[in-house]
Amino acid sequence: MPMATPTPSRSTTHLVHDTFSAVAEQYAVSMVHAQGEDLPVIQRLAALTGTEQVLDAGCGPGPVSQLLAPAAARVTAVDLSEPMLERARRTAAERSLTNIEFHRGNLADLPWPDASFDLIVSRYAAHHWPDPQAVVTELARLLSPSGRLLLVDVMAAPDPLLDTFLNALEILRDPSHVRDHSQAQWRAICQEAGLVAVPEFSWNLRLEFDPWVARIQTPKPRVAALRELLDGASAEVRQAFRIEDDHSFTVPGAIVSARPV
Repeated sequence: MPMATPTPSRSTTHLVHDTFSAVAEQYAVSMVHAQGEDLPVIQRLAALTGTEQVLDAGCGPGPVSQLLAPAAARVTAVDLSEPMLERARRTAAERSLTNIEFHRGNLADLPWPDASFDLIVSRYAAHHWPDPQAVVTELARLLSPSGRLLLVDVMAAPDPLLDTFLNALEILRDPSHVRDHSQAQWRAICQEAGLVAVPEFSWNLRLEFDPWVARIQTPKPRVAALRELLDGASAEVRQAFRIEDDHSFTVPGAIVSARPV
């Protein structure tokens, strides 16, 4: 069963908005976000033919929109943060991508009719959702009967020790983080929304410590606390996350694909 999550609140939404509005430029040039082993897989799984309506759910500075727009009829990019959307607009214009539309909005309450999209992709956004069930249910509503939802994110481990350690790191670095979920939890969330989910791709995502904290502007006292937490990790945790001497570490990433039942 998926772990219980807090009820979405105005303060949570504002925290996510304010946090990421201040770092749009950093995320636009982040190697983790602008590149990655997952992007070619997203493109392959999308299998676009030029007729599809695509939703980029939580688009940030727009790497997924920019990747898929050349082969889509239209990409609709949604984010809470206007500065993120503005950065994405600028890059799209620089690349002459004219079939991307940008909208500011909350993913749990979107304005489009049922079955509006053939493909929905959410990349590195889901760990900020205060109510992932509400968001996935809304995305399922928007998905066409033959459509596909791709959830791309860091995945929590089934082991409670590793799960707790990773989410403690994430929240200490970025208080707008809600939680990383496991693949099993995402399958259960999707099932509740009327979707059948399967894992499509997994990879090991190495996070270099200094860029990891710099791009979200983690305050210095929290950076020091993160270093202490990593230094004090047990042998089991150190091995699982491949913690390095410079405090860089590795986390599991995955693409979960879901289709309507």
